[in-house]
Amino acid sequence: MTKFNWRYSGNGPQRVRTFLMAHGVTRTLLKKIKFHDGRIMVNGKDQLANYMLSPDDLLTLVLPPEPNNDHVEASFAPIQIVYEDEHFLVVNKPPFLATVPNHNHADDTLVNRVKGYYLSRHYQNLKIHVVTRLDKDTSGMVIFAKHHLAHSVLDKQLKDHSIVKMYLTIVKGTFPFQHGEIDLPIGRADDSFVKRCVRDDGKPSRTEFWVLNANNDYSLLKVRLHTGRTHQIRVHLSALKRPLIGDWLYNPTNHDLNRQALHCYYLKFYNPFTNQEVICKSPLPDDMQAVIWQKI
Repeated sequence: MTKFNWRYSGNGPQRVRTFLMAHGVTRTLLKKIKFHDGRIMVNGKDQLANYMLSPDDLLTLVLPPEPNNDHVEASFAPIQIVYEDEHFLVVNKPPFLATVPNHNHADDTLVNRVKGYYLSRHYQNLKIHVVTRLDKDTSGMVIFAKHHLAHSVLDKQLKDHSIVKMYLTIVKGTFPFQHGEIDLPIGRADDSFVKRCVRDDGKPSRTEFWVLNANNDYSLLKVRLHTGRTHQIRVHLSALKRPLIGDWLYNPTNHDLNRQALHCYYLKFYNPFTNQEVICKSPLPDDMQAVIWQKI
């Protein structure tokens, strides 16, 4: 049972629904609470979402039990945990591991491994909530939420672009400046289901980058995503004629690395349950380190 308590400190009456939605409870979750054995209590008594709170009332929210992901097989391969509390889990994903199951990777993805971890720790809630994702060949940190409300609050932060995601990447080519922003719309390429491209009718997309090191042929960049489009970093840098090394889709003739040189090394998000920012860092993996030593 996942339970939350809040003391209402407003000066006048307020509906329970309004209060809860300000704390990240979505309309979808309110419906699940109402129809799937959740509870809303004020001062220990069950109430409906339209109940009017008075100053100093104690509001208790009990989330409904979440169904197990029965279609997700558990994998007990190890995971590298960067951060964990009762609400969130941040895992460092190695390259060549898919984040979520699909028809090509059904039994051993990061989601499968997290489910195995939950089972080994005997966690009550086995529903796997993936908040952020990475391409199979991209390494770095992925955020999981441990319950529906934690997922809802981070989903809102994603939509508000308040989750900070920073990447390290190695590209072919150099820049005549140390800092830049790419503001180009991205959409699906006409000739491919997978590939994306810059196109006028695409979705607004913004990428910021800093040059950390460079020689005549390669550059090491720090990159921040301000939007979250599919393949955004890969597409934007390719559009600048500075494609990621090892990127089979956008730089197919380069073989300096056997995957795209992209690593999510920094995450920052707000934990509303503790009123604290969570900052996570992940070191650059060995394969990218080796290329830096050899090329830059």
